Amino acid sequence: MKNHLYIITGASRGMGLGIAQALLKPGNQLLCISRKTNDALAQSAIASGVSLEQWPLDLSHGEAVSAQLHQWLSAQSATPFASVTLINNAAILPPVSPLRDVPYAAIASCLRIGLEAPMQLTAAFLNATQDWAAPRKVLNISSGNGRRAMGSQASYSAAKAGMDHYSRCVAIEELLKPNGAKICSLAPGVIDTDMQTHLRDADPNAFPDHGMFLKLQSEGALLSPQDAGIRVLAYLNRVDFGTHPVADVRD
Repeated sequence: MKNHLYIITGASRGMGLGIAQALLKPGNQLLCISRKTNDALAQSAIASGVSLEQWPLDLSHGEAVSAQLHQWLSAQSATPFASVTLINNAAILPPVSPLRDVPYAAIASCLRIGLEAPMQLTAAFLNATQDWAAPRKVLNISSGNGRRAMGSQASYSAAKAGMDHYSRCVAIEELLKPNGAKICSLAPGVIDTDMQTHLRDADPNAFPDHGMFLKLQSEGALLSPQDAGIRVLAYLNRVDFGTHPVADVRD
């Protein structure tokens, strides 16, 4: 039986973990790339009979991680795979402050992990699998922050806006290929993750939208990471995936 191969970044916690957990089904094979491995996920994979490999790597070194991914994919035989999918989920949030007050290193780290690494991993993925006959997909986890200007969020929002636009560019490129990959930069909705806690704990005087995030929690409007992961995968499995390179899971 051919396996569906999924490569997921940031799968050790939050929505990335929710996605990985939802994919622990017979017929799937997972490669997860995060700063830390998740022992509970590994045990669940064993119990589910699913092949899981975890790479404890720092995506701030995206060039090296992408080279490793390219080498790994190039060593695989395309024959066992019914499909292959890259899910760029990992991101970090810099201090919630006006840009003038954010440390230079925090700006660089946010852009490296949130934009540079996904672009490098996408390049490695597309290059290494370009001759595979199996359907190929790239799912970039974006955010409403990349589509709506928000004070004290310049670095994170810029990374997500860049993710949206490079997805548009890659979609054009892949249309020119006989077995071009489908790509979509998808906003997953509002999710009860560490990022939401980070925003609610921010200084209201420095974060104009602070009240909105408190309201989202008080009104019960936040999805659990598990529910969000299921919704994202449902969108990934739509027959029209990739028709719109920038989309919202609520579309």
